[in-house]
Amino acid sequence: MNARALVVAAPSSGSGKTTLATGLMAALRRRGTTVAPFKVGPDYIDPGYHTLAAGRPGRNLDPVLVGAERIAPLARHGAAGAEIAVVEGVMGLFDGRIDDGEGSTAQVAGLLGAPVVLVVDCRGQARSLAALLHGFRSFDADVRVAGVVLNRVGSERHEQVLRAAADEAGLPVLGALPRRDALAVPSRHLGLVTAAEHGPAAHAAVDAMAELVAAHVDLDAVAALATPLPDGPVWSPGERPRGRHPLVAVFGGPAFTFGYAEHRELLDAAGADVAVVDPLRDERLPTGTQALVLPGGFPEEHVAELGANAGLRADVAALAASGAPVHAECGGLLYLCESLGGAPMCGVLPARAAMTARLTLGYRSAVALSDSPLLSAGERVSGHEFHRCAVTPRAGAHPAWAWRGADPEGFVLGGVHASFLHTHPAGTPSIVDKFVSAVQNDVSRSTLRLSTLE
Repeated sequence: MNARALVVAAPSSGSGKTTLATGLMAALRRRGTTVAPFKVGPDYIDPGYHTLAAGRPGRNLDPVLVGAERIAPLARHGAAGAEIAVVEGVMGLFDGRIDDGEGSTAQVAGLLGAPVVLVVDCRGQARSLAALLHGFRSFDADVRVAGVVLNRVGSERHEQVLRAAADEAGLPVLGALPRRDALAVPSRHLGLVTAAEHGPAAHAAVDAMAELVAAHVDLDAVAALATPLPDGPVWSPGERPRGRHPLVAVFGGPAFTFGYAEHRELLDAAGADVAVVDPLRDERLPTGTQALVLPGGFPEEHVAELGANAGLRADVAALAASGAPVHAECGGLLYLCESLGGAPMCGVLPARAAMTARLTLGYRSAVALSDSPLLSAGERVSGHEFHRCAVTPRAGAHPAWAWRGADPEGFVLGGVHASFLHTHPAGTPSIVDKFVSAVQNDVSRSTLRLSTLE
């Protein structure tokens, strides 16, 4: 039996989606309901709070990065064993990729056949709410807006007026959240502070969201709206092979939080043993490490600690110099540079990194420019950029990527593939297969060399 699903959306960013979705996940879990958490789009930060709320890995559903055909199979995979899937939308309900709207919350809701609960910031609104709700209900006949949660309600009288307006629009009010500033989670240059960095305060914030939603939202009514995910194939990372299992270190901890759950599942299915390394705590790579994955995150917030961890930096540099496969994205790219904001990094790449005032953000249709342990030159992927950093030079002698409207970007150096581009491995699982195969082939070559010497 497929889990039931519903989507939490809003007219725009900043309306309260994360508060409602995270609080709903946690409140339902407290009642004994098994909740599968999802986030529309490439966002890495909200899923961290979802994980705390639901007690299961927060996962992303992004048609641009993985293809529309994989959305329902990935949802069925992530919701296996759960009773209800709560999907937090991105931006406004109909907002997606700038040029064509692909990747919107509305598209994902349609692919899942799931109803939409619209959360509206009601500050400064009264009867005009009826017009807003009417517009969102009627704009796309394939999207079913099934109810509304009023957010930032100022008083009992304000709530009465808003409920009357929703009634005029023919939408049930599922809850009314009062104005409250204490729930604010600290933010910075790329959005909220990650759950891993926020520590105990992140747990406290999730608890506060759960209590707010439980007190002011009709949980039974919301759960009753959810509909079963459509039948069909379930995404699978594949079967783990027998035989040699190379050790792949994956950076994690507060400085490197930008990763997708499916990445580690695919690494495992490709035959790798995965060891998580926290560079703010661990001083060396695990003994026997044969390859390295450096995801994105916020290394710029931890430059002093990263720079001071000379032993680990030396291990990473030595591993890269050996020709071992190294896959670095965004924050991982910064860590491999000679320096970041003046602090010493690994020196693997002939480049320096620094913060900038400019936000680089958007989807990219990228083509590989150089052969690497991930891709062959000419292969195409869909990716996403999200950073306020710059690397000088922008690319090495063998660039990683090119895309329309930009100069070549990134570095392919020996076994290293490093760039600002984030990719979702479920969209191109061959990247993971090739990466692990490169480890195994390198091991085979090493074994052959040793046998020859003997």
